[in-house]
Amino acid sequence: MIPTHNQNQNQNHLSPSISLLPPSSMASSVKPYLFPFALLIAAVAFQLLILPASFPASHYDVLGVKRNSSIAQVKEAYEDLSSKWKSVGEVRSTQEFVKIQYAFELLTNPIWKRDYDLYSIDEHIHVLQEAKAVYAEKAFSDIKVPLLSTTGNNDYAFNVITANNFASKLQDHQPWIVQVHSYGSKRCSQFFDDWKAITSFLDGIASNGMIELEELELVTYLAEKKFTGQPFFRKGVPSLIAFRAGCRSPQCLVRYEGDLSVDAVTDWFTTAILGLPQIFYYPKETLGRNFISKSRAHKVKIIFFSEAGERATPHLRQVAKDYWDYVSFAFVLWKKEDFSIWWTSFGVESAPALVILKDPGVKPIVHHGPVDRSSLLTIIEENKNQELFQLSTSTYKELGCDPRGYSRAGYDTKIWYCVIVAGRLSQELNKMRETLRRVQEMISDDAREGSTPAATALREKRMAFAWLDGEVQQDYCIFCLGPDSYDTCGKRRVEGDTPMLFIVRYGRNATEVEQPTKKSNVWQAMRQEDMDPVSQLVAKYNGSEDSSEITKWISEIVEAGDSDKLPFFKTQTPALVAEDADPLPVPRSSSRNGFRQTVSNIMLQVLEDPRVGPALFLAALFSFGSIWLRGSQQRGSGPSGQTAPPSDTDSNPPIAQQREDREQKRNVTRRKGKQGQAVPPSMTDVEPKDAVQMGLSDSD
Repeated sequence: MIPTHNQNQNQNHLSPSISLLPPSSMASSVKPYLFPFALLIAAVAFQLLILPASFPASHYDVLGVKRNSSIAQVKEAYEDLSSKWKSVGEVRSTQEFVKIQYAFELLTNPIWKRDYDLYSIDEHIHVLQEAKAVYAEKAFSDIKVPLLSTTGNNDYAFNVITANNFASKLQDHQPWIVQVHSYGSKRCSQFFDDWKAITSFLDGIASNGMIELEELELVTYLAEKKFTGQPFFRKGVPSLIAFRAGCRSPQCLVRYEGDLSVDAVTDWFTTAILGLPQIFYYPKETLGRNFISKSRAHKVKIIFFSEAGERATPHLRQVAKDYWDYVSFAFVLWKKEDFSIWWTSFGVESAPALVILKDPGVKPIVHHGPVDRSSLLTIIEENKNQELFQLSTSTYKELGCDPRGYSRAGYDTKIWYCVIVAGRLSQELNKMRETLRRVQEMISDDAREGSTPAATALREKRMAFAWLDGEVQQDYCIFCLGPDSYDTCGKRRVEGDTPMLFIVRYGRNATEVEQPTKKSNVWQAMRQEDMDPVSQLVAKYNGSEDSSEITKWISEIVEAGDSDKLPFFKTQTPALVAEDADPLPVPRSSSRNGFRQTVSNIMLQVLEDPRVGPALFLAALFSFGSIWLRGSQQRGSGPSGQTAPPSDTDSNPPIAQQREDREQKRNVTRRKGKQGQAVPPSMTDVEPKDAVQMGLSDSD
């Protein structure tokens, strides 16, 4: 049948209303609902997957009894189940029998049951999984019972901490490391030997103690808490916690989350709790470049040769921290194939060995064999300083090179000397330091007899020898040597550096110091306050580098300075610049690991909270509802879902918009004054052109 013309018109008129939405419109309609849909999926996944894994079925449920039932009730339930197994009509799987047998053995052991009920500790769960896999295809008679075995060792604890002595034991200011353990735990029994090794390594540096899980009040204070408030240990027992020095509050508690090995635990405690520096290993290719050359020039270098490659002990790291301003430490792994290198360089024959490197050109000091703590302290104390001291902010008082203080000989000493070689760090300065060191040895040998003025001054502690970093101590160097010393002081300008030797004579005038001259004006008074109380005279050496010539020159300067009546010059000496201290090489990973552990613990607590699933579901519903309501308002739909009829303004939007713009422009023009300034909204009338100010009468 052929359709008529009217029918075609009707079809053409209805086609737009029944046409499908384009893909772009459909995508824009669905896109706002992606976020609530994702929340809904997360809520379902949390309830069906994550939550059941966090809350597995209880062993009490396997036996069909209430949680925390007594041992007698557990035995009674087990006997009831056993009688059913023996009946002909009762058929159970082998895996189910294994679960029941495991639950019975676990819950009839008093210590295991206590740990499971109070702290959710079930360290034998791997036995259950293995038994289920082994006996999956076997009969009941093939199952070997009991599945679990006891440790039988309940007397391995020492330094026991209880709720009664906890406060008294932790009163000292030392850091503490504490092990929370259980007498029924096989892991705790196996860890005991490692625990003794850890405490022996930390002996004298930190205190230690052990807490048994029966101390419920104390363990609850130290354990982590679930959302219900139940104490638990995320990785079971033994659990290691630490307190930093001088702090015993819960905020100071640090929980160890790593492997239970002697090396890992000891390194964690010495780094994260004690803040001790790391002592790194260097191969033979980089020892000179990365350690000897980069260490501070004034510091002694100590190298430990190890055959096993073990980590530095906490005592050694404590010594490194105490002597860090004087000594730099390094480790080297000893290998037989490198014997010729170490023998030629340092004279090391075998490991273990300790090598001490002092000034450039000084023969290394070698100690072969193991060194205990007391011997190590003695060796480092005797060799912590270089043969020739560096003049710096930490040594100038010890040397007596202080115009504001007194010499090593005491406050009553009137004249003392400081022999200094200054220059930039270079081979030339090293040679001059070696020469001055030989001069110091020659004068020291003469000091036993007191044959020369220099030897007498050295014996009376009125003379000191030092070297000065002319680049770092630029102001002091120029003050002593003058402005022409550009090859010695300040930043390096040329390749060839010229170190210079000079003597500073310090003189104390009791009259000038105790009875200062009268100031004639304020300016002189202020200037006098800045002057050094001790006078200084500088003598520069211009001769050869021969040691005997330098020794003779020093004696002549000391003889003239002691006998001649030299003028008393008061001036202001530039202060020494504090050199940058070497940072302690504590690995940055320790802070990162602590932050990661904190974030990980928070995430685990969130995932184990059963309120997360309902919260996500409610958030998804609210998100769905708000998006649908906002879309309905934008479409202008009413309760019946029909759109409102168009108004006159909507029928011709351009005309209505023009009318509104003209009206708004007239209102703005009406509200402005003559100068184009806005008039307050209440003054809407326009002022007449012939208006005048109205006069006031006498009564007004």
